[in-house]
Parts: sequence; C-alpha cells; structure tokens
Amino acid sequence: MEKLCNFNHLHLLFLFPVLVNSTTTSTQDEQSQIISRFQEYLRINTAQPTPDYAKSTQFVLTQAKSLSLESQVIEFVQGKPLVILKWPGSDPSLPSILLNSHTDVVPSEHSKWLHPPLGAHIDDQGNIFARGSQDMKCVGMQYLEAIRKLKPSGFQSKRSLYLSFVPDEEIGGHDGVEKLAHSHVFKTMNVDIVLDEGLASPNENYRLFYAERTTWWLVIKATGAPGHGAKLYDNSAMENLFKSIEIIMRFRASQFDLVKAGLKDEGDVISVNMASLKAGTPSPTGFVMNLQPSEAEAGFDIRVPPTANVESLEKLIAEEWAPASRNMSFEFKDKGTTVDYLGRPLITATDSSNPWWTLLEEAIKKANGKVGKPEIFPASTDVYYFRRVGLPAIGFSPMANTPILLHDHNEFLNQAEYLKGIDVYMSIIKAYTSYIPPGRENLPRDEL
Repeated sequence: MEKLCNFNHLHLLFLFPVLVNSTTTSTQDEQSQIISRFQEYLRINTAQPTPDYAKSTQFVLTQAKSLSLESQVIEFVQGKPLVILKWPGSDPSLPSILLNSHTDVVPSEHSKWLHPPLGAHIDDQGNIFARGSQDMKCVGMQYLEAIRKLKPSGFQSKRSLYLSFVPDEEIGGHDGVEKLAHSHVFKTMNVDIVLDEGLASPNENYRLFYAERTTWWLVIKATGAPGHGAKLYDNSAMENLFKSIEIIMRFRASQFDLVKAGLKDEGDVISVNMASLKAGTPSPTGFVMNLQPSEAEAGFDIRVPPTANVESLEKLIAEEWAPASRNMSFEFKDKGTTVDYLGRPLITATDSSNPWWTLLEEAIKKANGKVGKPEIFPASTDVYYFRRVGLPAIGFSPMANTPILLHDHNEFLNQAEYLKGIDVYMSIIKAYTSYIPPGRENLPRDEL
C-alpha cells in the first residue's frame, strides 16, 4: 500500500505559494538561470544502484514551491519516493494530463568521459556534459521550465496538469511507475494521456514514439557428459550451446540486415544480443583447462515489438534455439507482454482516432519544430506500465540535431537545444490542457 509523505519523513501533502515573474520572454540572465537549474539537477547523483533520491526529491519540491504547484510525495517502497506535482485546471470535470519523467540514471565509467559525468560542464560549443542530460533529466526540467514561463503569461489551463518524477526506471520501474499505475492515487488523478521519454534525433526532425519493444531476458542452458579436455566426442555441453548460439546469431543477422538495408527501423524488428556466457570449472588461477564442463549457459537480451508474432517466436526458441533433443533447456528471467490487460496490442493510435497525437504534432510545429514519422521505441521505458492499463501514451524528448548518447560515455545536450525544448513543451502544455472533445463544450455543467 502506498503512503503519503513529506520530504523529511515522507508523510505529508504540500501546497506552496505563488512566485510571479515579470515577463515571459527569456532574457540572457533568465536563460542563464534556466541552464543553472538544469546543471544543479544534473549534479545530483541519482545513478543506480545507489541513487540519492532524498536530494533529488528536495530539489524537485523546491522547484514546485517556486512555481506554486501542489506537491505530493509517495513511497510504495521505502526509500523510493515518487514526486507528483499538480497545476490545477479550471474545469475539474475534464480528465488530466500526465507528464512523466524518471529521476534515476545509469552509472558511468568516469575515466572514459571527457568531463566528469556529474559535473554538468559546458564546453565552448554549449554542450552540457552529464549523465542524465539526455536520459532524462532534461525532459523533467523542461516540463518545469515550460510552466515557469507559462504562469506569468496569464495562461490558465482547463485540464489539470500532473508532473511525475519517479524512481528506478533504469532497473525496470517495478517500485515506481508499475506500482503507481495500479494505485488508488493514480485512479484519482483521472489521467487521459501520458507523455514520457523518447530519443534524441541526429537530424532536424523530432522523434515521436507510439509503441515500444518489450523486454525478454532469455537464458538457455546446455548439458552434456563431462570429459577430458583432449577428448573428442559428440553432444558435449559446450558443443550443444554453441550450436544454439550460431542459430540465434543467424536470426539476429537476418533482423539486423533489414535495418541495414533501410527496409525496417530498429524498433520494428526483433533484436537479440548475447549478454552473458557462463561455463567452465573454476580454479584458483582461473579455470580448469583440461576438463570439458557438463553444463554451459548463455543469456540473451531480446526486444520484441508489439507487431511481432509472439507465438512463432516462442516456438522458435523451444524448437530451434534450445531444443530438448540437444539436451537444452531455457528460462525467462523477464518476459514482458505485448498486450494490455484487455488483450489489445500495446500501441497508441497515430491516426484521427487519437486527438492527442494530432495535437502533439501541431503543437510541435507551432513551436517551429519538425516531426518525423511515427516510430516504435527500440527499448523499454516506464510508459509500458501506462499502456498496460489501457492509457494512450507517447514517447517524446525534444532533442533534434543531437547524437544519441543515452547510456553512453560523454552523454551531452546542447544548451540551445535544451532551451528550444522548453518552448516546445510550452506549446504542448497549452494545447493539451486546453483541449475539449468535440461536443463537450456545449454540454451544461450539470451534465459534465
């Protein structure tokens, strides 16, 4: 069961006073302050496996206070706070909008960075180097900065706008969004649409994601009679394992070739990458080299798009990748689904049946942004849990003309691109929170 909490003891609901800025136009000094706040957030060490959630929570609450946003902190699991901010709309009968972001980041190999990954250093080209600059502290701050610019303009949203800052996305989101999506708190939020993270775009077009690939973590295991290292015999554990690895690698190549040829995007194919290999008998100096082991196993990270034939893939694994006839077995360490709780594919519509998609494209263009074709996100994010409960959800991070560096060394985002993304989110927030479905605006209030 979730519990409400304040920052120190994680138990209370916070409401904060209003801070009014004098202008909506970003002066040089205001831009400097915007970048400084982004740097402050980036310098908070929220890297897994020991993220400083106490400090990131305090930071977000401080921003909420300066913006007069209602603030609530929830812990479904002790030490893993979710911060939920609210900008109330003028019409509480309308469902709300949720902008989600995660506060944790992946760890870094400090020695392989040009600049310290927690330093938020800005180089001569205006690139801000930091872990989380793309994934995804940038987006969380852009939400806040967009509100900071909208509030003094006098804009009043019709729909309530929620911002969620959640933990543990980088390790599966099980103690964060997965629990939030099934909570009473979330039901009371009455969310109609969710925006979450996307990817940087190397070209001028922003990338919009209507679905994502589901994670399957597969371990295959081979057994066989042990034997002397010099002996040649059939059906050893290593022989059986490598036969399977060869078959799996051929499948991987067939999928990768479609991407290389430009016939499909990365998110449209089933990707398979070997992540672990375990075999051999340990010795004080390494492994016993003159003994062929009786067991060997390999682990694979498989990503399955919602358009894939899941039954065919399951059959392929059982009959070709790990057949019992070759003394093979397999298990899934994690196996996500490609359908929601009603059996519908985890796909958000991109046609006229989904007004949120059209509104998003129009809002981006109104902010002088360009939009690429709809895509399937090649990995997995927290948006999976929102789609699972039947909500439309779109992945979007306003980063154009930017190399894709999430989880990579020297992750950075140019400050000009970051500032432009704030204006994009201003446009999105205005469009989303002002949207009234056709016909509803004519209904008497007692019928709403």
